[in-house]
Amino acid sequence: MAVALVTGGSRGIGEAICRRLADEGYIVAVNYKNSAEKAEALAAEIGGRAYRADVSQYDEVCAMFDSVERELGSVEVLVNNAAISVVGVFQDCTDEEWEKIFKVNVKGVFNCCKRALSNMLNKQHGSIVNISSIWGVTGGSCECHYSAAKAAVIGYTKSMAKELGPSGIRVNCVAPGAVKTDMNAHLSKEDWDGIIEETPVGRIGAPEDIAEAVVFLAGEKASYITGAVLNVNGGSVI
Repeated sequence: MAVALVTGGSRGIGEAICRRLADEGYIVAVNYKNSAEKAEALAAEIGGRAYRADVSQYDEVCAMFDSVERELGSVEVLVNNAAISVVGVFQDCTDEEWEKIFKVNVKGVFNCCKRALSNMLNKQHGSIVNISSIWGVTGGSCECHYSAAKAAVIGYTKSMAKELGPSGIRVNCVAPGAVKTDMNAHLSKEDWDGIIEETPVGRIGAPEDIAEAVVFLAGEKASYITGAVLNVNGGSVI
């Protein structure tokens, strides 16, 4: 069975992705940084393994991949889902916040891809799915640093798709719209009502909606798709 590694896999969108990949027959490595109990419980439930690593630290990423390869096998599917967000006006954005967002949301993707490719290139096979955001496509007010980082993920995805396609490795991106997760816990009922009103399908996205898109892009049914940015947002941005 193929091995899939999902960063930030213990909850929210990451958890839904882990569950769907397991449903499709993958052995899933569930990455986490702080949510050890949730990650271990999820991994046990889906027949995978949990691995702690701060994706912004390359040495920790390498140690995680070493453990996954030793215990489960080579990673054939990598889903870069781990991310953080800070909400606030640009004038209040500190250097520390800017650097932290980019370390996790961009350098984390870079670190995991760099390590994963050591085996994918040898095998001339692999699939990488990066999670961006609707704000990486359109920009989001009061989320300048998050929007910039997620836009960088889109550019990185397209560049890597061109570079790695001849080596049998596909690189795609999913850009979720508004999804009810811990990251959006700051939004009020009025906020959510306003989002629903502006969304053609008339509802908020669920983590499972994003997971379905990821599983499709990760698998062989999408074998002729690379460099794509799949917007999963209910039509709020077309």
